[in-house]
Amino acid sequence: MTSFDFQPRTRVIFGAGSIQRLGELAASLGASRVLLVADPGIVAAGHPQTAIRLLTAAGIESLLFDQVAENPTTDHVNAGLEFVQGRGVDLIIGLGGGSSLDCARGINFLLTNGGQMADYWGVGKASKPMLPFISIPTTAGTGSEAQSYALIADPVTHQKMACGDPKAAAAIALLDPELTLTQPAQVTAVTGMDAIVHALETLVATKRNPISEVFSQRAWQLLSRNYPLVLSEPNNPEARAGMLLGAHFAGAAIENSMLGAAHACANPLTARFDVTHGAAVGLMLPAVIRFNALQQASLYETVGGAEHVTRQVEDLMEQATLPARLSEYGISENDVPQLAEDAAKQWTAQFNPRPVELNDFVGLYQSVL
Repeated sequence: MTSFDFQPRTRVIFGAGSIQRLGELAASLGASRVLLVADPGIVAAGHPQTAIRLLTAAGIESLLFDQVAENPTTDHVNAGLEFVQGRGVDLIIGLGGGSSLDCARGINFLLTNGGQMADYWGVGKASKPMLPFISIPTTAGTGSEAQSYALIADPVTHQKMACGDPKAAAAIALLDPELTLTQPAQVTAVTGMDAIVHALETLVATKRNPISEVFSQRAWQLLSRNYPLVLSEPNNPEARAGMLLGAHFAGAAIENSMLGAAHACANPLTARFDVTHGAAVGLMLPAVIRFNALQQASLYETVGGAEHVTRQVEDLMEQATLPARLSEYGISENDVPQLAEDAAKQWTAQFNPRPVELNDFVGLYQSVL
């Protein structure tokens, strides 16, 4: 069996209504003044206001930075740093989707260790302690609350920098499925598909191990069962709970395994054609599974076999009414060479179970044109 080093760093609290414990949990970390990081959509849903009320009741002051956008760049992190610097915060709370959580973690890097985000591109480059971090997801998607990485894009090149450090892991992940009820239908669809791809890519990545496989398989069970339900019954509390927990398990699988070629293909689609990340990875995954299975079909036996799981993903994409062809986004054969060149530079490509060369990326894109 593959050897592994498993060191959980995050206390995980799961359950409907668990947001009500926020004040108590922040106080347990010694907080007196908190930076709360969110985005305008989360503010419109009222979640930061609830958090501030709970923190205030516990005697904790809150500073709200809500200028986070999808796929945060160094500009968003720098704006957050400018907002909070010198204001004496002793705890950071990320509230929202993966973008809010990534931005909060990025601000933590710079506030405590200085420099620029590019200085932390890689693993373990923070030399000083970081502030304690509470991660509260409001989408069932990235599983960022289970990870120690901030994914921050360069605003010029659109290259996503994965900045990881054990010190960046959340002290507490607070998983309240009631918070996900405010997701618009399209957000539910694309974030849920992102989590599904996480479960299946981590299952076969070259860094997988017995621990990550447990997370991947349980994530797939929860997500594949509950995804159709949240699409058709958006207020179903059990389905929402299953999606949130499944997304968290998939995020934990990423932390202990890695991703693969579907993510490598998806990032250029987002950067160059503004394809939403969850839609992009879902579109590419069936082609990647078939590509991998040509050499290693046995990798997918625990989820029913490569062709079976491929058809399941395609069916789920159809149920979510997510496009299954690049041409539906206005992408043509002429765009493929540049997309393939970009994909070959993505860091997740190196963990795909079947080695992927430039020509392979050309073939993957062409197969879904």
